[in-house]
Amino acid sequence: MSTGTIRVGIGGWTYEPWRGTFFPPKWPAKRELEYAAGKMTAIEVNGTYYSGFKPATFANWAKAVPDGFVFTLKGSRFCTNRKVLAEAGESVGRFVGQGIVELGDRLGPILWQFMATKKFDAEDFGAFLKLLPAAHEGVALRHAVQVRHDSFADPAFIAMCRAAGVAIVYADSADYPAIADVTGDFTYARLENGVEEEPAGYSPTELDHWAAAARDWAAGGAPEGLPYVEAAKPAPAPRDAFVFFINGAKVRAPHGAMALIERVR
Repeated sequence: MSTGTIRVGIGGWTYEPWRGTFFPPKWPAKRELEYAAGKMTAIEVNGTYYSGFKPATFANWAKAVPDGFVFTLKGSRFCTNRKVLAEAGESVGRFVGQGIVELGDRLGPILWQFMATKKFDAEDFGAFLKLLPAAHEGVALRHAVQVRHDSFADPAFIAMCRAAGVAIVYADSADYPAIADVTGDFTYARLENGVEEEPAGYSPTELDHWAAAARDWAAGGAPEGLPYVEAAKPAPAPRDAFVFFINGAKVRAPHGAMALIERVR
């Protein structure tokens, strides 16, 4: 059986401690995206969570990266940080309409991240999922949700995400609960447990584990040993798999991503 594409990356590309540890000494700041995109296969953009960007910015990002590279964009906080998610329609429309389609085939999934205090309300969360458009101006959109409250470990949440074709982010985290159930036609993992004591943030044994998990996800499987809400697994089907090193040991993140890319090649 064929497999989906595995893409591995980091959060953003502008981080001063990476200068000299990841970027070569005296590498020009305006070419940092170009360099990072040559080493990674995806980047998660955090800036879109805080503010909007002009269409020209997305177009310039697309020109700076090679074929096959994708950006995942964090959805605006004005969509997710609200008491009533069902009222986010205008904000969702503003986010997808700001020019993200200028990324073209470099546009990966949109990540909708929720506060750790946000509890599962089946009616309200279901209404939010219905606000997520399948396409904008002819460009297909894919969506992932990262929830961080124990109440989401509920079969009803799994079912509604699966019905909507929205992926649930699996977070390897010391701070938040993890849900590994596969609900979309792609998987999205954030490795948040890196430590500075390890040159790549994760140990070689841990990286081997995540490489095996990524291959399993891409082949349509559900890796053993992860926390699932439902015992039943979806039918195997090739899925693109996204894995991002997003953690407190951020200085190590690029090295973790490069080490994982070597393992899954």
